[in-house]
Amino acid sequence: MSDVILHNYPQSPVAEKARIALGIKGVSWSSVEIPRLPPKPMLTKLTGGYRRTPVMQIGADIYCDTQCILQELERRFPSPTFFPTSDAGLIWSLSRWTDGALFDLTVKIVLGSAGSDLPEDFAEDRGRLYLGADWAAGLKAANENLPHLAAQMRGPMTWLNTQLADGRTFLLGAEPAAIDAQFYHLIWFLRGRWNQGPTFLSEFPKLEAWEANVAKIGHGQMSDLSPEEAIARASVVEPIVVHHEDPNDPQGLVAGMDVIVSPDLDGGEQPVEGTLVAATSERVVIARTDADVGNINVHFPRIGYRVAVIG
Repeated sequence: MSDVILHNYPQSPVAEKARIALGIKGVSWSSVEIPRLPPKPMLTKLTGGYRRTPVMQIGADIYCDTQCILQELERRFPSPTFFPTSDAGLIWSLSRWTDGALFDLTVKIVLGSAGSDLPEDFAEDRGRLYLGADWAAGLKAANENLPHLAAQMRGPMTWLNTQLADGRTFLLGAEPAAIDAQFYHLIWFLRGRWNQGPTFLSEFPKLEAWEANVAKIGHGQMSDLSPEEAIARASVVEPIVVHHEDPNDPQGLVAGMDVIVSPDLDGGEQPVEGTLVAATSERVVIARTDADVGNINVHFPRIGYRVAVIG
């Protein structure tokens, strides 16, 4: 079964990155809407505890984190490519900044500008994830430091505007690339969730033209799917067979080990336990079994995730 299912919700900026990526690929896919806040019992039944947004499902294989999602989409649907130039390594390296420090800065601007208007449960959940354990103090600081945070964002926006100054359609030229999706979701978030976002972005006309070009890509052919149907689809197939032995693995990981996988930054997520199927420099795959779903392979990026051997 090769149907692509994206577990997401409309307001998620990271899900928007995945949706634009699906649009670049022109892939038909099904959307399962998940709750914005935990608990997310139907999702975690598939992932084993991972609850971040989005998650991609293809059959009985579950792909966590957009880093892993984009890699798998490129592997399964190589044309049109996410890498129309010979810069794939640089694009992946740059994505560690767009998905890391630059995304965190964007979140601080959005949360800080909302301040006390944020629903308390949402503020606590996202605050703990992006501002740390003392999230209330972090939220207050983000609100007070909003001019400084905006100044920090203005520099990268200037760089992008300069990159687009020759009138190119997308960041690398005439064809969209992964890097367009990786930057676009930040602009989409700033414009849609920061009340000063449209005014702030108006300083960068080339960037706004690019933003419109990316938006025109759309999300591909999407249809709605229930969580129950997604679980049913996973339950009637087996995960793909993967095998990899890496004699240079710094942790000495080998297939068959019982492991725990969790994000490097603690946002209160439940670690995912399973049996190691494969580990490379870019990905770790663990096997799980659920009473309702059957056998599942859960795929995580190696970069940004911690793998610990049980026992």
